[in-house]
Amino acid sequence: MEQRHGTKHSSHSSSGKPFGGPGRGPMGGPGHGRVTLYGDKPKDFKGTFTRLIGFMMPHKIGFGLVILFTILAAIFNALGPRVLGFVTNEVMAGANRMLAGTGGMDFAAIGKIILLLCLVYLATSVCRFLELYIMAGVSQRTMFDLRKAIDEKLSRLPLGYYDTNTYGDILSRVTNDVDTVSNSLQQSFTQSISALLTIVAVLSMMLWISPVLTLIALVTVPFAALLSSKVIKQSQGLFRGQQNALGQLNGHVEEMYNGHNIIKLFGREPTVIAQFDEINEDLYRYGWKAQFISSIMMPITNFFGNVGYVLVTVIGGYFVIAGRLQVGDIQSFIQYLRQFTMPINQTANIANVLQSTLAAAERIFELLDETEEPKEKVPPVELPEPKGTVQMEHVRFGYRPDQVIIKDLNLDVKAGDKIALVGPTGAGKTTLVNLLLRFYDVTSGAIKIDGVNIQDMSRYTLRSLFGMVLQDTWLFKGTIMENIRYGKLDATDEEVKEAAKSAFAHQFIQQLPGGYQFELNEDASNISQGQKQLLTIARAILSNPVILILDEATSSVDTRTEVLIQKAMNRLMENRTSFVIAHRLSTIKDSDTILVLNEGDIVESGNHQELLKKQGFYAALYNSQFAQNNQL
Repeated sequence: MEQRHGTKHSSHSSSGKPFGGPGRGPMGGPGHGRVTLYGDKPKDFKGTFTRLIGFMMPHKIGFGLVILFTILAAIFNALGPRVLGFVTNEVMAGANRMLAGTGGMDFAAIGKIILLLCLVYLATSVCRFLELYIMAGVSQRTMFDLRKAIDEKLSRLPLGYYDTNTYGDILSRVTNDVDTVSNSLQQSFTQSISALLTIVAVLSMMLWISPVLTLIALVTVPFAALLSSKVIKQSQGLFRGQQNALGQLNGHVEEMYNGHNIIKLFGREPTVIAQFDEINEDLYRYGWKAQFISSIMMPITNFFGNVGYVLVTVIGGYFVIAGRLQVGDIQSFIQYLRQFTMPINQTANIANVLQSTLAAAERIFELLDETEEPKEKVPPVELPEPKGTVQMEHVRFGYRPDQVIIKDLNLDVKAGDKIALVGPTGAGKTTLVNLLLRFYDVTSGAIKIDGVNIQDMSRYTLRSLFGMVLQDTWLFKGTIMENIRYGKLDATDEEVKEAAKSAFAHQFIQQLPGGYQFELNEDASNISQGQKQLLTIARAILSNPVILILDEATSSVDTRTEVLIQKAMNRLMENRTSFVIAHRLSTIKDSDTILVLNEGDIVESGNHQELLKKQGFYAALYNSQFAQNNQL
């Protein structure tokens, strides 16, 4: 893979580890163990809810209109049963007049009341429609802002975050958790507001009809509220555990699918399936307990609601007989009691959804709160005519404070030099590249390009100086023309073809259906590994970088193609500073300087002949490879 602009952090070294930090193991890494959050104290759900509301505040006008129409809908909805009670009272009065022989039904009065009732129901429907319509826009704009904030955050996170978190868990936060919030934001928020306002409006109407019946009806509410609050508190930790388990499962599946060929090669299917079952069991346990415990709220509220109905019916009947209330008043009151219990039951359902929503939102905000890359100097230093000199002065670095990899590295590279980096695994070759690209910052010391400290440059400017060709290729779904042009987005078709010719890729591209318009699939598996490498080399040639980083770029092609590519790479490296991570020492004999790294320090330096004469570390490495080749 080559990279010009530093926007892709998931490049890989030849060792299979990410370019930066300790790599994850093939059978799972951080986050792939069992979920251990069960029993943890609930997180700051109030703070999470407040932050979520904060994302809606830029759209406060629309949100205010939603609240306004919700209030109006609650008021009109509360008037309905009362007006309907007036109809019943008027009918009962007419019936009584007929029985007493003093008159009949006043159909004109009944008609007016029914007309008023229809207007009330129509107003309720219109307000509900406007409330939901406006809230749909507010919620979608809010989620647009949230997704944008996440995307911008991901671009500001240091490479270390991606090295210590599974891609599946990161994707789960960006997709599953965002979708969970998005799906419930519109309905749950409007239902919550509507339920609260309905309770206030209905309670007012109940008090208007009969304060005594209202007191009797509400005697059961505290018991239901107390039990529901205990259920909610118990379910909070479970919903968070459910979201975390889902992230763990996604991370496991993503890693296992990416490495399915290795898993099959070593016959590790039973181990992988066992790990999947273990994490899936965690997800099942959390999901089942969370849904079961939260679903208890509905039967609780229904039970106490039914008790309230019985009490109101019996005592209300007595009040009618005693002449204290009319039949229409009792009818209205029972409807209000149902309307009063409905938002309580609705709140139980909303609480269930909100637990999952806030758990997902909390995971999103954890991502947004992650420590970002150090801020760039303002204004950053620019290099109008970069030459490619590199100096490292007393560089010290470790991925963790207690594990220093590079202790005191000093290096002076002239423009156009070809520098080879050799050494055993873990010697610090990849770490050196990470520091050059500022994927990580040095603990102490300084790295300079053309005499300018790279921490004084913008990361974009710094990484635009580099081109990379790695052993592991990276190509995206799209045409060959688009993939090569990724190295220089404003390149013409002719420039793209010239780059392909320089990389000896033009011939095989012409033989593909559609030529440069041939469509690569998602993992570019519809061309060979060698052809993929040729395309990444063409992309590096097109980017025309000042400094090259090569990681045994020709190891995936046949011998004949390797010779041609090596010639093209030699032309590409002319008058450019080049850092070559060498695994086969025979390929770097013509390097200007060979740096031999071991345990983070340069133990030897010089050209090939000089190092062989020293009979030191390099000579031992070279002779061991030479002996192995002879045995082969």
